[in-house]
Amino acid sequence: MRCIVAILALVFFMRVQNAVAQVSPDCSNAIPICNNTPVNGGTNGFGLDDFNGAATSGCLEEALVGAIESNSAWYRFRTGASGQLGINIGIDSNEDWDFALYQTSDCNNLGDPIRCNFFDNQDANTFIGIGEDPSGDTTNVQYEDWIQVTSGQDYYLLINNFSNNNSGFSIQFSGQIFVTNPYDALDCSIIDNLLGPPISACENDTVLLDATTSNATNYEWFIDGGNGFQLISGENNATLQVTNSALYRTRVSLPSGSTIISEVQVAFSALPMSFPISDDTICSDLGGYNLSQKNNQVLGSQDPQEFRVSYYTSYSDAVNGMNVLPEQYIPGIGAQTIYVRVSSLENPRCFDVSQQFQLTVLQTPVLDFPTEVEICEDNSGIAIGDPFPNVGFHYLWSSGEATSSIIVSQEGTYTLTATNSQNGETCTSSLTVRVRVSRPPEITDIIIEDVQNNNSVTVITNVEGDFEYRLDDGPYQSANVFSEVLPGMHSVTVNNRSGCGAVTENIVVVGFPKFFTPNGDNINDDWHIIGISNLQNPVISIFDRFGKLLKSLDSNTIGWDGRFNGQEVPSSDYWFRLTYVDANGELTTAKYINNHFSLRR
Repeated sequence: MRCIVAILALVFFMRVQNAVAQVSPDCSNAIPICNNTPVNGGTNGFGLDDFNGAATSGCLEEALVGAIESNSAWYRFRTGASGQLGINIGIDSNEDWDFALYQTSDCNNLGDPIRCNFFDNQDANTFIGIGEDPSGDTTNVQYEDWIQVTSGQDYYLLINNFSNNNSGFSIQFSGQIFVTNPYDALDCSIIDNLLGPPISACENDTVLLDATTSNATNYEWFIDGGNGFQLISGENNATLQVTNSALYRTRVSLPSGSTIISEVQVAFSALPMSFPISDDTICSDLGGYNLSQKNNQVLGSQDPQEFRVSYYTSYSDAVNGMNVLPEQYIPGIGAQTIYVRVSSLENPRCFDVSQQFQLTVLQTPVLDFPTEVEICEDNSGIAIGDPFPNVGFHYLWSSGEATSSIIVSQEGTYTLTATNSQNGETCTSSLTVRVRVSRPPEITDIIIEDVQNNNSVTVITNVEGDFEYRLDDGPYQSANVFSEVLPGMHSVTVNNRSGCGAVTENIVVVGFPKFFTPNGDNINDDWHIIGISNLQNPVISIFDRFGKLLKSLDSNTIGWDGRFNGQEVPSSDYWFRLTYVDANGELTTAKYINNHFSLRR
């Protein structure tokens, strides 16, 4: 448990029970801030118009009252160190507050603000300001970028209320300069008082008030705990140790008979306590961890309206209040220690970082293997599943096997569930594989659409499967149609992509007229075939509808003139058959030819 005495410019108590900070609606009377965390009791009006009738100042716009300010409070401070500086303004989530920060030492020459925010509070934020939202909300649009300061710079801060309600606000400073210079990040010389600026401490601390004055002849000390100043009997030294919140006064007597009277407010804030926190284990597929679920454990019976809980990945960050984790935290795989800081909202320098907990993220098994598998019908089995198992996982198939991969020979669906268990947490993942039997292709028909010199070939199979098609020695294609096929002999191959067989058919592509008109006009007077010149010993036999052989043609015959034994045959449909000698020397009848044509007279 730790507490740092902070010197605060704005914590004044009208009475011990009712803390109220000084508020000035005018820049010329801006309240000086020395070090950290003034707490305000609210604003009431804007006094004089500090912008001389202007309609805008940076992002600030004219309000309904006809001025930029509506219910305003002005503060000023001077930096005592160089580095990163931020400001957190705590507000009621139901109210709309705005702010502007001016770098200047002259209220009559404010210039444009270096940081400014005029968004309404539709997101119900509890903080606005500069730097990082201390609640860990990285999406808060009411926060502006950090500022880089150097020692000795003067600033004026305007806080303005645009709400009907006015619950007041708190101001807390943040940034690296409060880590490197925790006691003089802000210059206290802007406050002229023998006893110095108001003092904020943590309960159980002892504050030493020092009124040492050269040539003083006597010191008297008084305390106002709410009923006016009362003499503290027996305290006549230059210093006074105090442990209670009150307004203190000293009266210093000088040899000349004159006296110096000085007053200072001392406020002791409650010192928070962190309670033990249970460790936690989660699965990696949850996407994140809500740290706020630990708040109740950390606070115990302490009022969450008085203390803030924040989380960090290192003890030093927790001590310094830097790099707070977002409420929705995304941790990495494995175990890590989360450090907890409980701080007083009234005085953030009263905090406790005595507790931490272990957050373990279990790897949810990731299953990544094919979910569609084909097995050849004559195959004895195929392996499915994860070939590279994690030795820390437990595997179980829907078929009962407890291994990461199995051999299957039957068609069906198989589901693998992988489990990772630790610290009472179980993370599971499942993946289903569909196994289909793949059969070798069978060609049932080949449709040859002949247009003499530009033919198409369509391959028909009666088996479902993942097939690819090839004409002659060309590349395989997924489509079963070949276009612009030249007349002649060709081979057609259908291959099962899963390696379950292939089939090849030899075809003859010929071109012939669908009809001819042997009427002596020298147009379509004979019927002939194109594309048989590349065949060995081709013979075309022409038949009538009753199967009577009418004519035989070879590659040297011009064609058929529509006569049989010198007599004209009638107009009708006729058929033909093409035979040739194949590469094996066997007489073969060409298949898949649409061997039908018409004679018209």
